[in-house]
Amino acid sequence: MEYRRLGSSGLQLSALSFGAWVTFGNQVDRSAAREMIALAWDHGVNFFDNAEGYANGEAERVMGDAIADLRLPRDGYCVSSKVYFGSAKEPRPTQKGLSRKHVVDACHDALERLRVDYLDLYFCHRPDPDTPIEETVRAMDSLVQQGKVLYWGTSEWSAAQIREAHKIARLRNLQPPTMEQPQYNLLHRDRVEREYAPLYAEYGMGTTIWSPLASGLLTGKYASGVVGDGRLARDGYGWLQKLVVGDPAEHRIERARRFTLLARELHVAPAALAIAWCLRNPHVSTVMLGASRVEQLRENLQAPALLERLEAAQWQRVEAATAR
Repeated sequence: MEYRRLGSSGLQLSALSFGAWVTFGNQVDRSAAREMIALAWDHGVNFFDNAEGYANGEAERVMGDAIADLRLPRDGYCVSSKVYFGSAKEPRPTQKGLSRKHVVDACHDALERLRVDYLDLYFCHRPDPDTPIEETVRAMDSLVQQGKVLYWGTSEWSAAQIREAHKIARLRNLQPPTMEQPQYNLLHRDRVEREYAPLYAEYGMGTTIWSPLASGLLTGKYASGVVGDGRLARDGYGWLQKLVVGDPAEHRIERARRFTLLARELHVAPAALAIAWCLRNPHVSTVMLGASRVEQLRENLQAPALLERLEAAQWQRVEAATAR
């Protein structure tokens, strides 16, 4: 396993990490979660990602129990939570968002569910239009000063909002955000490669990217349309389908179809190829994997081997296959 610094910080994260979104608490029970976390750990994964909103907090309970059962050394792994959506099924105003109250309450709840004394990484899951950014920065700084959070960051914030957070932190002598957690894959590239481009050198921002497979689109499972048992076809995930498939003019399903045909020609698994492509970006600190089966995770953990196996001309063909 390769380890990469989280931006300009000194924290070394495994190039591949393991997340709980959609699967833990829904498709994956405690036994399967324990088996997959053990497999990831045995392959060198040291970062496990979660959020208050995943399965209304149940994903964090499942992960916390699995890690505790495995007796992983606390100084050997990193765990995260994210705050914004709340964990209640119908959250009241103070049970969601990025107000100081909810940021603090959500941190304490995550610590309890994950069965840890501190969070290594704590993300603002989305920008909150109802809370001043300064209030959120101050709340995060307070948690860092108390030792309950080591690094805080954002997820799907605009470059302008990230700049504002850094400006406030600098003026008030507060802890600035260290990382951003954006979607990044062959079909969704602009934010990471263009919008954030000035921020890497300016702020030393790291990225813990999600959806390297475009929620399964790049595996070929939706070549005939969004049907079957994948996450895009699950009840309640219509918003995700719209986000991933995008505007018809982008032809994402067709581009994904071309990609999977190329992977077959190269004799590699499409999922591993898509993950390896993400790893080629030096501004990616870690690529988060998600899995509902041990076999699926085992296959995806082989992705780094493709970095040396494929030549530059083959990577150019990957780029061409997914071009608009």
